[in-house]
Amino acid sequence: MESSFQLKVPASNGPRRGVLKTRHGEIQTPIFMPVGTQGTVKAMTCNQLEEVGAQIILGNTYHLNLRPGPELIEKFGGLHNFMGWDGPILTDSGGFQVFSLAKIRKITEDGIRFQSHIDGTKIFLNPESCFRIQRSLGSDIAMVLDECPPFPCSEEDSRKALERTIRWAQQFRDIAAADGFFERGHHAFGIVQGSVFEDQRAECAQALAQMDFPGYAIGGVSVGEPEPEMLKQVAAAIPHLPADKPRYVMGVGTPPQLLKMIGLGADMFDCVMPTRLARHGSAFTPDGLINLRNNRFKEDPAPLVEGLDNYTCRKFSRAYLRHLNMANEITGHTLLSLHNTHFFLDLMRQAREHIEAGDYESWSAAWIARYEAGEAEDA
Repeated sequence: MESSFQLKVPASNGPRRGVLKTRHGEIQTPIFMPVGTQGTVKAMTCNQLEEVGAQIILGNTYHLNLRPGPELIEKFGGLHNFMGWDGPILTDSGGFQVFSLAKIRKITEDGIRFQSHIDGTKIFLNPESCFRIQRSLGSDIAMVLDECPPFPCSEEDSRKALERTIRWAQQFRDIAAADGFFERGHHAFGIVQGSVFEDQRAECAQALAQMDFPGYAIGGVSVGEPEPEMLKQVAAAIPHLPADKPRYVMGVGTPPQLLKMIGLGADMFDCVMPTRLARHGSAFTPDGLINLRNNRFKEDPAPLVEGLDNYTCRKFSRAYLRHLNMANEITGHTLLSLHNTHFFLDLMRQAREHIEAGDYESWSAAWIARYEAGEAEDA
C-alpha cells in the first residue's frame, strides 16, 4: 500500500519529523492528539482547539456507539459534521474498554461481549462491527479491534490476547479493503500488543507489518506498569515496524514521557491527562505540574507560563485561576483545559523544530531535567 506518510527528517529508530496526509488535512508529526471521547474534548470548543493548534482529535468508538449511536451520526454526515470539527479525526476501536471495563465484558474468539455501562444493554463487538461503526463515523484513521491485556498478566494470557489481536487485525483489514475504505482515502492502524514480554511485542509488530497497514500503534502501555517498563515495550516494538509508516503510542503520557518516546522514534500520542487534570485544578508548566488549589498561589499575579501564547496565559493570573477552581466554576475548567492542551501541543511544536535543527537529544534532555527538577522541588 502506498504510504501517505512522508518523513522530512528520517530516522529508523530515533527522533523523526514527518507529515501524514488524511482526507481532512495534513498532520505534522510528532503530534499530540486531544481526546474527544463523546464527540467533544471536555470543556473546550472546536474553535478553542483550533486556536491552540490542535491538528487532529480522537473520538471513542465504544462510547459513540452507545450514545448517540453511529446511525444518527451518519445521518448528520459523520462525526466531523456532527461535532463541527473540520480537521482529521482518529477513532479508537473499543478494544481499550476490554481492559477498562473488565467487569462488564466477556472475550471470545469471535469478538467481545459488552454490557453497556449506561443501561445494561448487551453489545457484541467484532472486527466487522468495529469497522462498520467507524465507517459510519467517517473516521480519517480507524483503529483495528484488539485485546489490551491488564498489568500484570501471565505470559500465557498475554499470548492469547496477542494471537486474537493479530487475527482480528487481519480480519479488520480484509473487511476495510473489500469495502473500498482505503481507496476513499481513509486509514486504518494495526495495534501491537504483548504486555511486558519483549519477544511477544516483536512478534506482534512483525506480523502486523506484513499486513501493510497505513500506520501502526503500540497499545497496552500505561496500564499500570512502571514507566521504565512502558518505555522498554515501546522500544521493543518500534524496530519491527515499517520506518515509512506513522507510529502511534496509545494513551500516553506525561510531557517527559512523550519526549522520551519521540526519542525512540514514535510519532503520535493521545491522552486525557491535559483536560482531566485541568478539572482538578492542575496546570502544566516547564517546571512541572502545579496544583493551583495550593495556598501559595492565592495571591500569585503571574501567568501560568510566562510568554506562552494562549488566551489563559495572556489574560489571567494564577490567583484568578485558583479562585475559579476553588469556587468550582466551569470557566476555570475551560481555561485550564485550554492551557494544558496548548502546553502539550506547543511541546510537540518545539520537538518538531529541534528535530529539524538536529539538536533534539540535547534539547529534550535539558527540557526533561528542568521539568523533573521542578516536580521534585514541588513534591
